[in-house]
Amino acid sequence: MPIFTHPNPDLVVGPERQPRWNLAAQRRISFHGLQHIARYSQSYRAGRVLDLRLSADLAIAAREDLRHLTSLPWFSAMAVTEGNRLLHQSYAPDFGPDQPHAIMSISKLAVHLVIGRLWQDGKLGLDEQIGDILPWIGPGYHRATLQDVLNMNVHNAYDEDYANPDSAAFLHEAAIGMRLPGEEEPTNRDFLAGIGLAPGASDTTNPTGTYLYKSANTDVLAFAALARGGRPLGLWLADLADAAGVERAMLVGTDRTGFPILSGGICLTARDLCRYGAILSRRGEGVDGRPFGSAAFLDQTLQGGVPMLAPRAHLRYSNQTNTDGTWVGHGGYGGQYLVANPETGRTACFLSVLQNDSGYDAEYYQPIIAMLADICAGR
Repeated sequence: MPIFTHPNPDLVVGPERQPRWNLAAQRRISFHGLQHIARYSQSYRAGRVLDLRLSADLAIAAREDLRHLTSLPWFSAMAVTEGNRLLHQSYAPDFGPDQPHAIMSISKLAVHLVIGRLWQDGKLGLDEQIGDILPWIGPGYHRATLQDVLNMNVHNAYDEDYANPDSAAFLHEAAIGMRLPGEEEPTNRDFLAGIGLAPGASDTTNPTGTYLYKSANTDVLAFAALARGGRPLGLWLADLADAAGVERAMLVGTDRTGFPILSGGICLTARDLCRYGAILSRRGEGVDGRPFGSAAFLDQTLQGGVPMLAPRAHLRYSNQTNTDGTWVGHGGYGGQYLVANPETGRTACFLSVLQNDSGYDAEYYQPIIAMLADICAGR
């Protein structure tokens, strides 16, 4: 008898030119369980868990902006930590403290930590050209410096327009296990190698004076870390889970070869997201006191960077983080943000899922960023 099959309904691209998991009506369910939707994933647990003990700061819970933002239908979870203290946590009715959530581009902070450590150890130079580190890379990155890739300061043919379902960022999903491919499934390496120069450009120089956000940059950096780090990326991720002291599993999507998608493939609980961000609040120090990132690289990050666009023009994109010179953090597609403040030792995260067509609204993030920055400053 013949055996019948049908395309995976979560991953097949439908008439909206998006896979079902990312359609507005499905996105909330998907982000609350993306580790089950990704075709390929890895899981890491810490040997020792950072003990978080509830020590509620009632002033945080009393904030009017917090009450408003956590009442929105998009809200999933929020947490604030300082050392071993859990200062605040709140959850939507359909989401709980032990449930992992897609953190999307907040995953990029992992690359900041790994590259910072390799730079500290003299294995990578910020002025090196990517083609000297990765000889196989195509013209879209070959002559770009590591620093420019870190700062989202590269002009090439990869675009990340969330309003355009045919943008390169969405087409990239076929190479990272988040949509079904055409006839052949590319690896992430093959996809990145195929990125060319921007039409009409002779090099990768950014002509705009502001950052050019491209998630492909982060995956290029991950391959640079693999090339110069002398160890599989999976060992870095195991060390990251231990450095953070995560309580539950840190789940990481991969491509078909098992290459981790650090541009946006991590899923964590809200408390574990704060544990992850707290490595930066501790200036690159793991829970065991050993360095995972680099304090010196973090100092450079706080001082450097490329101006971001309005409504985040008060921030700079620096070494795979957003910063105002005091804190570092990052946002995630669909409605997440994390802030880590090395001056106060506080970390705060906000998880939510936008359900508009594009899954993105630049204005939506502004009050979230302001609130998290204020809370982390102790205001």
